[in-house]
Amino acid sequence: MIRVDANYIIRYFINDNEKMAEIAEETLINEDVFIAHEVLAEVIYVLGGVYDIPQEEISLQLITLLSQENVNSLDNVAIEALQIFVDKKIDFVDALLCAYSKNDEIRTFDKKLLKCINNR
Repeated sequence: MIRVDANYIIRYFINDNEKMAEIAEETLINEDVFIAHEVLAEVIYVLGGVYDIPQEEISLQLITLLSQENVNSLDNVAIEALQIFVDKKIDFVDALLCAYSKNDEIRTFDKKLLKCINNR
């Protein structure tokens, strides 16, 4: 299995370097790939903060990528977190914690995160 970093995914989505985008596409489409939650968080940060891409578009692109049969993450929580990220308008790391709250107790002082957890 191949682990990819945020730059790999960003080149694939943005296509600002044609050669790198082609290499990334080949890997992401044809190889068994693992994408860590930390990498997703960085991708979201860069796509939103640097490229000013709306949350909805980022979420849709990443859900599509994670739904490919050859792409894996730790569990299905990433897709749920991406949906929470858009629906609740909270940052992705908080969305991950909210998704984890389905099975785990989450303790926080963050009011937005508490609201997300309590409204599941």
